[in-house]
Amino acid sequence: MHSAEDRAQPSGSSYQPHQDEQVISDPVRIRALAHPLRLRLLDHLQEVVQATATQCAAALDESVASCSFHLRTLAKHGYVEPAPRAGRDKPWKLNSRRRKHTIDNTRPGSIEAVSALAALQVEEQMARIQDWLTAAPSQPAEDIDAAVISSGRFYATPDEVRQLREQILHLADGYVQRWTNPQLRPPGSKPTKVFAVLNFEPQDPA
Repeated sequence: MHSAEDRAQPSGSSYQPHQDEQVISDPVRIRALAHPLRLRLLDHLQEVVQATATQCAAALDESVASCSFHLRTLAKHGYVEPAPRAGRDKPWKLNSRRRKHTIDNTRPGSIEAVSALAALQVEEQMARIQDWLTAAPSQPAEDIDAAVISSGRFYATPDEVRQLREQILHLADGYVQRWTNPQLRPPGSKPTKVFAVLNFEPQDPA
């Protein structure tokens, strides 16, 4: 269940929340997520919909005690919640399958918290991409041919970059429901991930 804060646009942010999106701008909650295992737990729950601490531990090669502790911490800060119980099992699920962390200029420490989390997310994604590149020679040629690593540079205003940001964020919207609904997957479809960064280059102080 989302809180009112999770559904509202942060007062000091330009980001416009999407429908059913969990938007988090509280630096305390954002800093609580800046832990590699917590990010991996969220990614795992994104893939399997719900899981117990024991199941998470087996999937992530971590101890049950560690997964249990970090799941409780994620629940404390509103990222996960208990799923319907089946017998004695205590599964967890995401509060939302759409989540955005955004800067709120009215909150001290907001930029630092978001930057620290983003740095960790980039590190995790780079490790994933390196694993994919290592495995590429053994993968079907058509799969590798369809993938892309691209970069570009241009001049743009802040408003133009915000508009491009929204376009990028919406690109995969037509596909995301396929992850949890197999009936929407066309024949030949495979698990696919996208990672994008859009940023202004730091300006020289001179």
